[in-house]
Amino acid sequence: MRNVREPAVYIMASRRNGTLYVGVTSNLPGRVWQHRTGAIPGFTARYGCKLLVWFEVHERMEGAIAREKQIKGGSRKDKLALIEGTNPDWRDLYEGLF
Repeated sequence: MRNVREPAVYIMASRRNGTLYVGVTSNLPGRVWQHRTGAIPGFTARYGCKLLVWFEVHERMEGAIAREKQIKGGSRKDKLALIEGTNPDWRDLYEGLF
């Protein structure tokens, strides 16, 4: 299992080419579980973003937050390119975290 205190930026999706959500966390497995189960009401629960389709680990939270802002500020096309670059089949990467 990944270190639970490891800063990471991630993208959740409702389906292939569906609604996307970009987030940052220090506990990727726990945060993705929250999205998947709808434990926290909000955007991902409302739009069914339950698939972890991309993530990037950082050494420091400051770097992860800066990267999240960069990704959020980019276009949808840029986000799709990030996903397709490492996960062209849009597999759910959640199980691989353990």
